[in-house]
Amino acid sequence: MSDKKKQVTRRQFLNYTLTGVGGFMAAGMLISPLRMAIDPVLQPSGDGDFANVGLSVDDITTEPQPVEWEVEQVDAWYKSDVTRKAFVFKNDQDEIVALSPKCTHLGCMVSWEGSESHPDQFYCPCHDGRFTKDGTNVEGTPPLEPLHVYEHKVENGMLFLGKAYPRGEA
Repeated sequence: MSDKKKQVTRRQFLNYTLTGVGGFMAAGMLISPLRMAIDPVLQPSGDGDFANVGLSVDDITTEPQPVEWEVEQVDAWYKSDVTRKAFVFKNDQDEIVALSPKCTHLGCMVSWEGSESHPDQFYCPCHDGRFTKDGTNVEGTPPLEPLHVYEHKVENGMLFLGKAYPRGEA
């Protein structure tokens, strides 16, 4: 074996130096787009926020009534006001129920007593989807799951609604 250390040639030195500098420059150029792609994911979600729908608890009856309110929606860096809708009523146990009017079949808007042949039901005109008053899908119609339910809370006698959640299959 040789006691002589292996020397780095000029060509190897330049190759190592240029590779290091090029890698450093490439990393510097990738940081900004990478940050732009990841930043929206790191922002806190506003999904759990409740919004005042402008409805007093005293005005809520056993008959489903439509309610509309606006929330600020943030898509990455774009902010917009979005109108949300719900059907609000009190059930037999005098509990407040807030149902999403979006049909769980294809996303069309349902209406309360929207069909003369099916009174006291939510009706979807797109494919004749029907839901009972509590939002359960009627068997034999296209929707395979009940209407989604909004989380809600009451503060100072006013109704606040949050996000709509699925209840699962019926």
